[in-house]
Amino acid sequence: MSAAMDRALMALSLDEEDEPFNMPDLPGFSSREENTLSLLGRVLNPECQKMPGLIITMPRKWHKEGKVRGVALSRERFQFIFNNEHDLRDVLDKGVQTYNEWPIVLERWVEDPPDDYLQYVPLWVRIGNIPVNYYSSEAIGALGDIVGKVDVVAFDPSKPIIHDYVRVRVFFNVANPLRTSKIINLKGGKTANIHFTYENIQKRCFTCFRMNHEKGSCPLTVRQRKEEAETRRNKILAEREQAKLFLSKDDPLKGVLDESQVGINPLTGRPKIALPVLEEMRRYLIASEGEDIAIREERVRTSVKEAETDPVLQRSVLRLEPIPTITRDLNKGKGFVFDYTSDKKGCQSKSLPQTSEKLMSGAIKAGQRSQILSAPLLLEYGRTEESTSSTSKGFNDFPTVFSAGSCQASPSGEVIKKYQRRRRPSKAKRAVKKASLNSIVVQPGPLEMIEHRDGKQVVGSKKRKCEGQNEEGSRTTVVKNQKVIPNEGSPTA
Repeated sequence: MSAAMDRALMALSLDEEDEPFNMPDLPGFSSREENTLSLLGRVLNPECQKMPGLIITMPRKWHKEGKVRGVALSRERFQFIFNNEHDLRDVLDKGVQTYNEWPIVLERWVEDPPDDYLQYVPLWVRIGNIPVNYYSSEAIGALGDIVGKVDVVAFDPSKPIIHDYVRVRVFFNVANPLRTSKIINLKGGKTANIHFTYENIQKRCFTCFRMNHEKGSCPLTVRQRKEEAETRRNKILAEREQAKLFLSKDDPLKGVLDESQVGINPLTGRPKIALPVLEEMRRYLIASEGEDIAIREERVRTSVKEAETDPVLQRSVLRLEPIPTITRDLNKGKGFVFDYTSDKKGCQSKSLPQTSEKLMSGAIKAGQRSQILSAPLLLEYGRTEESTSSTSKGFNDFPTVFSAGSCQASPSGEVIKKYQRRRRPSKAKRAVKKASLNSIVVQPGPLEMIEHRDGKQVVGSKKRKCEGQNEEGSRTTVVKNQKVIPNEGSPTA
């Protein structure tokens, strides 16, 4: 199958012409009747006037929604089909139309369009600064022909003119610029500058005054930018060529040494011949006179060539650089080499010692060893379960033992939290101390016996139970009759 296709393709000729398709001339293939109520148009600036937005926006702008249908024919051309003749005429009478602030060209559909079809738009032009002796309809029409073909002149000499301009409607060729002024010659060798302003024209190029592009993409601006860039490029190249010439025309070394022998070495970035050596050569040549000049020039030329053949002389004599010293200490100033190549795993595997013990088993053994070594600390707190459990909590801070919350994040990784241990005796010691305090009985002294009166309770003593009340009762007896000691006042005072 593929071999047959290849043979068929090789049999084809590139010079063979494709026969055109004949469209049938039948009523079902033609839309002439529908096109009779339509307008054809084209946009002048396709970069700023997108066709989908134009088809949707223009019927709403004309207030003809539902009465007109738009068709996008190409990137620049479109068609609007109306339902009746009145709406079509109403749109044409509005004059020049704009979309996205740029003009569009509209004309009624014709079956055989002429060569200049969709090339003219009707514009109302205001002509100002007309000389006083030329306020006539013929003169105004002649001035309007400067812009385009005049169709209507709005001028009535029998009525007062309140504006400083006269309006005319012209058919303007969109390929021409919208000129703003024109100098005309008058009788007697005088001149006048006529001003033109255009109605309903929002945007245009302010360099060439055309309506099909913006200022940034104007051919004149593009050409000017290219010329300026070429001028800058030539200037930079000339400066570079001038900078490359190390020896000027007035230099005594001009003609003695070549440009390749002086200047900066592109490999090292250092001068090929040091400036003090060049200055000494110049003084040596200037001091000569007569026939001695040629001899000295030859000496300079030959000495430089001989020095260039020997790297040591070139370094010490021409560049005035010190000769490097030679040491027999092969490890002098030797340092480490840090290799950051992609084969990092191989380097690490060679440098690390090979151990048969795994990391987890080593960590467990280290924790057990620390517990055995710290066992005598338990003698300080007794042998009770509580003391053992409280003491063993401290071993969780060992680095090899993991516990929840024992580590915290830090900019350099995880570090072990440092807790402050609570300085409190063990529970066994606190129980012994409490029992010893309860066993001590304090005997009241003579002063305490005097102050202890009926109806008053000794501070620190327990509450007395009511007489005749069972041991289960918890309420204390309230003293009703309080005795008063003479000359001491009320107890409550």
